[in-house]
Amino acid sequence: MTLDPCKTALLTIDLQNDFLHPEGAYGRAGQTAPAITALPARIAPVRDALRAAGGVFVSAQFTLVPGPDGPLIAPHLAKLRPFLTTGDFAPGGFGHDLVDSLKPADFTVEKVAYSALYQTRLEYILRHLGIDTLIVGGIVTNGGVASTLRDAHLRGLHTIVLTDGCAAFRDDVHDATLLSLASVTEQMTCAEAVAVLKGAA
Repeated sequence: MTLDPCKTALLTIDLQNDFLHPEGAYGRAGQTAPAITALPARIAPVRDALRAAGGVFVSAQFTLVPGPDGPLIAPHLAKLRPFLTTGDFAPGGFGHDLVDSLKPADFTVEKVAYSALYQTRLEYILRHLGIDTLIVGGIVTNGGVASTLRDAHLRGLHTIVLTDGCAAFRDDVHDATLLSLASVTEQMTCAEAVAVLKGAA
């Protein structure tokens, strides 16, 4: 395949300290998986190749809006993740920040739901920059990644999901989600994406 790197953005979903760092919210609660912690190192070469070819890197970061009685948490999330508390995923905090190995992003988008396109400034950034293609990775495959890809499809954006650049807490869930996404997005490994980008540079 061919693509124009200058009209392409790498979009990572939720690769934040509160999800990935041992001292983050999920790390403290023992909520992790090897496939998830491996993601930043796999995605970094894609970021580097895209930037070298003229593209940009956008980090979408899950956000819990601080409230007077604690963070504003959706009821379903509060039930699923009862360990989340004041300070977790709070803007400006350590946990909310992009993991060090991927910093800095060219643009950062705060997201309050699964999709990085829902009530965020992402679409404005993409339109302003003339981006028509998104290379997407992050966590979790069946949550933020899938929701963002489907929303992008509805908006007429061309997408490529990094099959080994996203992960879920269970491998079978990851695999099933990729199968279900085959009708809305192209799929390739991180290494394949790097090769395409280097060929386009």
